[in-house]
Amino acid sequence: MFIADIPEEAASPEMAAMFAADRDHHGYVNNWTKVYARRPDVLAAWSTLREAIAGGMDQRRYELVTLAAAQRMRSSYCALAHGVGLMKHFYDADTVLHLASDRENAGVDEVDVAAMRFAEKVVDDASQITQADVDRLRELGLSDDDVIDVALAAAARCFFSKVLDAVGTQPDSSYLNLDEKLREVLTVGRPISAV
Repeated sequence: MFIADIPEEAASPEMAAMFAADRDHHGYVNNWTKVYARRPDVLAAWSTLREAIAGGMDQRRYELVTLAAAQRMRSSYCALAHGVGLMKHFYDADTVLHLASDRENAGVDEVDVAAMRFAEKVVDDASQITQADVDRLRELGLSDDDVIDVALAAAARCFFSKVLDAVGTQPDSSYLNLDEKLREVLTVGRPISAV
């Protein structure tokens, strides 16, 4: 990272609680936690926003859209995290590999591929999205609320991921344990940390 880690002995009670929660859940402190621990108030606001967005969506679609947005903005950290999330809860590793490298031939519903493409357009330049883009999602069965959810998920991911990349945060070394092909296709920006 381009910024220094906060030494645990200097951590505020809020930071110490964040570090302890990571250790309890993962066995280590996530690199992203080390960044956001500097601003626990921002992390709390982010968590509320993320939960509001994800809570209003089909969880599989949330993960798909988030993966697409993360890949498009070249966020290795978030692409890896949400690729693993898809693999843990919804698809096998081969399907996730195809979703990350060749969506049209991944064997998923056309509406999911279209939602992922829409998320990429949000990341690229949302001002270039047209009525036809939205109408295509409607034709595939998405409601206006569903369209808003896709836009919210993609735009919110931009905030979280870009903060991490702006300060040089590398994905946790635990991602080195992924299958090599999957790891390579999801590492779209910063390399995975060696430690």
